[in-house]
Amino acid sequence: MFTPTGVSRDAVVRAGHKLVRHDGKQILLVAAADRVFAIANRCPHEGYPLSEGTLGPGCVLTCNWHNWKFDLTSGAALVGRDPVRTYAVAERAGELLVDLAQPPAEVLRASALAGLDKALDDVDRPRLARETARLERAGFDARIALVHAFAARNDRLEDGMIHAHAAAADWLALAARAPSAEARLAALLEPLGHLAWDTEGGGEFPYAPGVAPWDPEAFLAAVEAEDEPAALAAVRGAVAQRLSYAALMPTLGAAALAHYADFGHCAIYTFKAGQLIERLGGAVAEPVLLALTRMLVRATREERLPEFRGYATALAAWDDTGDAPTRVADFVALSIDDTLRRTVASSGRPMRELFDALLGAAAWALLHFDTAVERATDNPIADNVGWLDFTHALTFANAGRHICAARPDLWPRVALQLALFLGRNRKYVRADQDVAQWRVADRAGFLERERLALYDHGIVEPIIACHRLKVLTALEDELDAAPDAPWADAMCAAVNRFLSSPMKRHHGLRIAAQALDFVAKEG
Repeated sequence: MFTPTGVSRDAVVRAGHKLVRHDGKQILLVAAADRVFAIANRCPHEGYPLSEGTLGPGCVLTCNWHNWKFDLTSGAALVGRDPVRTYAVAERAGELLVDLAQPPAEVLRASALAGLDKALDDVDRPRLARETARLERAGFDARIALVHAFAARNDRLEDGMIHAHAAAADWLALAARAPSAEARLAALLEPLGHLAWDTEGGGEFPYAPGVAPWDPEAFLAAVEAEDEPAALAAVRGAVAQRLSYAALMPTLGAAALAHYADFGHCAIYTFKAGQLIERLGGAVAEPVLLALTRMLVRATREERLPEFRGYATALAAWDDTGDAPTRVADFVALSIDDTLRRTVASSGRPMRELFDALLGAAAWALLHFDTAVERATDNPIADNVGWLDFTHALTFANAGRHICAARPDLWPRVALQLALFLGRNRKYVRADQDVAQWRVADRAGFLERERLALYDHGIVEPIIACHRLKVLTALEDELDAAPDAPWADAMCAAVNRFLSSPMKRHHGLRIAAQALDFVAKEG
């Protein structure tokens, strides 16, 4: 439907351009190449007025703020990224009219998703924000941007599921609790930006085709054999059968805990994959399950490393008869093998009691992490340890508890793998630190304050922001499950210290020293 502009063609030709306003819109009429074009006056880059731009040859209009250039015939960005909106122009009785009707919703959706793909390629966070906002303005749930992105980028994931997936479940939960529209969009953008960051410049790693009937034992055997095509075929069969994630969780949890897999990431990702599917719906199930399966297949089996080989012995010795008391102090500052033996010695105690003791020891370790280790420049590679090595005990424990709700028989693995965290980290704590300053007097206020800070965290690296969110989410979830747990105060203090402490992320001297040492010993 054409709307009168009150402007004649002659007036536009004489002036070169005319700006008209209608219902809050600014439309720029531009005379070029014996035609009159109509475009949105706001540059799609940052909103500066194109009426202050420069018209060049070939119907090209330049925005003088950042030199973006637009083809007036199509609106395409010749320099820059987003196209500018164009409007059809007609003439009646010497007056120009423009068609301001919105395109059909599906056209707007397709355009926004195409723009989202380009923004993911370019790791262009402002454009990710604009395209997601356009989806919502067109009447769609902004979360479809995430559904689309996870499917579109799935074959860029050489090793399968990444932190962007795992944290997305928590960002979605944060978005649902947002105090404003801006905060909600900011939370939704975090996993999009993370996915773009992690897949930038990567190749394509397509998933092997094939579908097989879902068979839990066959799936577990395929993962154990690192037979990715067979495992993918099985999980596609589960999708085809419309099995819920709850139905798959016992098998996926068993696969995740079959080994001390990828420093506990397999268990964490398995738990978070279910939450992600729940929060985004069935449309995202297949890409998430394929990515998780690839990750399970390719994950490192770290109990095979020399320092962790006592795990298999401890698991074989677990007989549910150990009756040693479960005090936090008994699990602190022990070697890996001693922590394993001490955990087995309590194998007959109520599992909640043992879990609380191990989690309490993890809280003590996090609260007493020696940050000099993180700052050191002369560490051997094996001692490249930082905050995240300690926070994983909490996020792993949180995931393990949920997995064991579906598979109680996996509790020994969760307990012993927690013991591996404790024993491995013991070398990097300093017991004589004054940690009183980190005590949290107002637990609810602390959680609320730190949660609100995440909407505008100011952290460049997505992985650091997502770990802050994941740790805070795991803490809140564990407190909800056991508000009077004996570790509650210590873990709140430990997380407070973690969130309040700067992290050294660039280790120039350490990398250089380790490279020189490595090359000198190459032989």
